[in-house]
Amino acid sequence: MDISSYTRKQVGKLGEDVACEYLRRHGFSIRDRNYVKKTGELDIIAEREGTLHFVEVKTVLAHNFLSEKSSGDDYDPSLNLHQAKVRKVARTGEWYVLEKKWEGEWQVDGILVWLRRRDGMARVSYLPQISVK
Repeated sequence: MDISSYTRKQVGKLGEDVACEYLRRHGFSIRDRNYVKKTGELDIIAEREGTLHFVEVKTVLAHNFLSEKSSGDDYDPSLNLHQAKVRKVARTGEWYVLEKKWEGEWQVDGILVWLRRRDGMARVSYLPQISVK
């Protein structure tokens, strides 16, 4: 499935879907998605072993994966996980914790998703605990 014509919104949604599947396969349960407050949006709220994980997903289209022959579009999506963004996610996470009356631990994680243009294949990199309460 060639995804090179996908819009930015479609690419983001596909990246979040891939991230959710990755989390499920690694023992997380997905509690919520796209939670919006005035402080920002939480892409994925997952839970594992009594801890809430507010997961920020960054997705990029690539001609090839980094291990393949370089294509000139080796953009690193982690560049968008800067401290200001992480703080915004943490503040929105605080809203979620208060609204849901969560009394356990929580943390902010990141997931980077590379989607190959020609076939939609994905590579995922999970970044646990990029910020902690």
